[in-house]
Amino acid sequence: MRVAADISPLELAEYQKAARLVLGHPLITASYPDASTLPLVRKWVRQLRTDFGEVLGYTLLASGDTIRLRRVQDTLDGTRPAITRAGRPFDRRRYAYLVLTLSALGRSGTQIALSELADAVAADAARIDGLGLDTDRKPDRDAFVDAVAWLQTRGALRIADGSAADWVNDPERAEALYDIDREVTGAIYAPNRVLQHLNSVAELLGDRSGPAAAQGINARRRVNARRARRLVLEQPAVYYADVDEDLAGQLRSASLAQDIERLTGLDLERRAEGVALINAGQRFTDLAFPSAGTVAQAALLLCARIAGYLQHRRFKLELLPAATAAERLAEAVRRIDSARPDRSRVADLLTGPAWPPAGDVTQWPPDGAIPEPRPEDGARPPEPGGAVAGSAREEAVYPFLSDVWLRTELRRLVEEFGAGMAEKQAADPGRLLTEALALLAATGLVARVDGGVLVLPLLARYRSVTAQIKNPPAA
Repeated sequence: MRVAADISPLELAEYQKAARLVLGHPLITASYPDASTLPLVRKWVRQLRTDFGEVLGYTLLASGDTIRLRRVQDTLDGTRPAITRAGRPFDRRRYAYLVLTLSALGRSGTQIALSELADAVAADAARIDGLGLDTDRKPDRDAFVDAVAWLQTRGALRIADGSAADWVNDPERAEALYDIDREVTGAIYAPNRVLQHLNSVAELLGDRSGPAAAQGINARRRVNARRARRLVLEQPAVYYADVDEDLAGQLRSASLAQDIERLTGLDLERRAEGVALINAGQRFTDLAFPSAGTVAQAALLLCARIAGYLQHRRFKLELLPAATAAERLAEAVRRIDSARPDRSRVADLLTGPAWPPAGDVTQWPPDGAIPEPRPEDGARPPEPGGAVAGSAREEAVYPFLSDVWLRTELRRLVEEFGAGMAEKQAADPGRLLTEALALLAATGLVARVDGGVLVLPLLARYRSVTAQIKNPPAA
């Protein structure tokens, strides 16, 4: 099948823009991400539905003023969190408030006051050990309004009167009234699996178009081709050493590049180590790099320092293997599954009252205190290892840089370029380094390991970066 088969050459650029918008915003409403997106995507929704289904295995749902892309998840990706009003990633409390808010909205009418919504969420949160919502505490009100603001941005709630910010600061005197859009709230959370019936979070992953192993070699090839296309679209770079032989073969195929380039209008770059979709104009990304801001600038300068160091020390570097995608997935599955309520308590929830009494829901253990999964918790995660059984593929190794070296170089960068950085961030090099490395890891430039990082091939793209401070302060 040819991508965009019924699209004329004169309209192809507009169609590709619509495809990028849907892939970048799986939920599109009359106001989100902006007022012009919904009419454009609706114009091409029939061809988009066909192409997304055939090329990627995705499902595109269109209803009224809402368009929802239901993706196939191949891995557990922690690099795309919900964002607070202050630009910080959601923590567990905010995610819990978000889910409870959606539940409360489902039981409400067409309008709801913010204080009324807060009371409904507080009543549900009180039944969950370790959560709670005390509207007398400003940190709790802040976290709750972050969840409400996330829904408001996407059009699930529309402010009719008042101000949520005023309510956060003075709930006794201020109020906010919202109109509820049920079409949007229904589109935000529409799982295709009953979560209580899952034995492992791994059961949420993968293409469920059919048991490929029982359908023959052509079906397996088609499933692997879709998975390879999804990897190219969802990841900054895909390394051949990170995937199994079948996927590596699909990543090298000419048809993959043709399909992806015709669907998105972007170029697929091939290197000896892997492939990357090049987004020069930042038209199709949720995390731009390079970009503005102290963290991004520090990360870019650190890339140049790392590349220069590797160039001069090429024969004296410690080389270590990186965990494959399968090994990273197995570890993530283990950690998440170990925090699930046990099977007997889930059964009680299904047969008992709608909400369990306080104390009947297992609290997630704190970070760093995740126990090993128990046999009775259900299916164990797959064994680590990205290679096909019986494969003799050579293990890839990458240069290792220690945290000590990274801290030293970051301090030197702050000394040299600190005048051009945000004062608060430049004053805390430790935190700045942590955030810069998190950005580099999310964009596929490094891999975090105990005691440091492994430098991945994509980082070499920034080996020639130079910088200078505009209007340096007078001596």
